[in-house]
Amino acid sequence: MKPLIDRLKPLKKDGRRLLGCFPLYPPVELFHSMGLEPLVMWGMKPFLDGTARSDRHIQNFVCSVGRHLVEFVLSDAGAVLDGMFMYNACDTLRNLPEILRSGLEEEGRVLPLLNAHIPMPSLEQTDARQYLRDEIQTLIGRLEQTFGVSFSDARFEQSVSSYRRARALARQLERAVAQGGIGFGKFAGLMQGNCLRSVEDQIEKMEAVVSEADKRPALKNADAPGAGVIISGIMPPPSGVSDIMEQSGLRVVGNDIASLARTYAYTPEDGGSAPDYYVDFYYNHHPCTTLLGSSDHRIKVLETLIQERGARGIVFLGEKFCEYEYFEFPFLMKRFKEKGIQSLQLEFSIDDDENLGQVRTRIEAFSEMISEGDAP
Repeated sequence: MKPLIDRLKPLKKDGRRLLGCFPLYPPVELFHSMGLEPLVMWGMKPFLDGTARSDRHIQNFVCSVGRHLVEFVLSDAGAVLDGMFMYNACDTLRNLPEILRSGLEEEGRVLPLLNAHIPMPSLEQTDARQYLRDEIQTLIGRLEQTFGVSFSDARFEQSVSSYRRARALARQLERAVAQGGIGFGKFAGLMQGNCLRSVEDQIEKMEAVVSEADKRPALKNADAPGAGVIISGIMPPPSGVSDIMEQSGLRVVGNDIASLARTYAYTPEDGGSAPDYYVDFYYNHHPCTTLLGSSDHRIKVLETLIQERGARGIVFLGEKFCEYEYFEFPFLMKRFKEKGIQSLQLEFSIDDDENLGQVRTRIEAFSEMISEGDAP
């Protein structure tokens, strides 16, 4: 646990307070602009030793994301948090605040917990823009009152600029992966590590990797070795699975991973006021099952990505007990089969990072099938 604590403490430099956030798309620019350091608590598994504390409070049929999030908050490392923020998402995550509050009380700790409600209806059916503006304005007031900070339009613009740069670098690195400049496993590991870095450190790390990738000859997607695939899911595959994919001749030319592309795909062009910025941010967000109002556009985005990247198949990575993703998998796989696009579904649970023999066999068979262009 000490290595994790040592990594988190530098985030509080210059007097910044650490705000743990969930789910994946919190208003990080707003928090950063108000002197807080947002930590998106997603994919904490590599930094924890198990879920002993979490298992006392939530069932073992909750997804690993939720179990590891609770474990982190209740752990010794979680004591570095100065507060938490959450917004509504899936059934598991929207019910965690009360569980966390109860667990923290058992640990003798109290943390400020702030929230906001992001409207989730279909964007074509109703217009909740003013409601969302009011939610953001209310959140600003709560932040000022809770942490004794003040909001500034100028500082907000500066923070928006920093996060815009970070997301642009992430997209650039994704392209480098597609062209064989860097491996997908290295890219996913870098992005996962960014959840424990300030945005300034994220930019520095990614610029270094971009510089390294630029020294290698760029290949067009069609010329790069390996059969191109798109991967989709809530979490990136375990590092061992990324290695198996590359060893089997698959090359990730694009992704629809919630903690990767769905996070960095879009930033509003104009900052404007904070409420207007987040209306744009959430209403035009990359489609994600955790943002229900955006899901209607997911199939079109995936089809466009497959066409643009010349992908020959798509791999769906299922996070066990993630109901929202599993509701869509059958429809998506049927749709792509009708279009002649092969798909493979893999499922991973909380402890599925070893004994990957069966996964290897399925990936190798899939790679052989799409490389030979077999019909469905």
